[in-house]
Amino acid sequence: IDFATRKIAKQLKQTKEIIQDGDNFKTKTLSTFRNYELNYTVGVEFEEHTKGLDNRVVKTLVTWDGDKLVCVQKGEKKNRGWKHWIEGDLLHL
Repeated sequence: IDFATRKIAKQLKQTKEIIQDGDNFKTKTLSTFRNYELNYTVGVEFEEHTKGLDNRVVKTLVTWDGDKLVCVQKGEKKNRGWKHWIEGDLLHL
């Protein structure tokens, strides 16, 4: 993500909506600047178009690591991905 987009994003209040049905997830990240939707099944690699974020096309795989969801993205940039988990009443993104 470029510098200007990062500066704007830091000022935004985002809403994250996550719907789980077994190992199937539907996620939406909503803000006044841009929205992003991602649907995936844990353990199934898929092609992700990060339009609305940094406009990359990557191979994405989300797996469980204990009670954490771990995403690995393979593409032109190395070491990309994220982790999500719940601790107490907090959702870590």
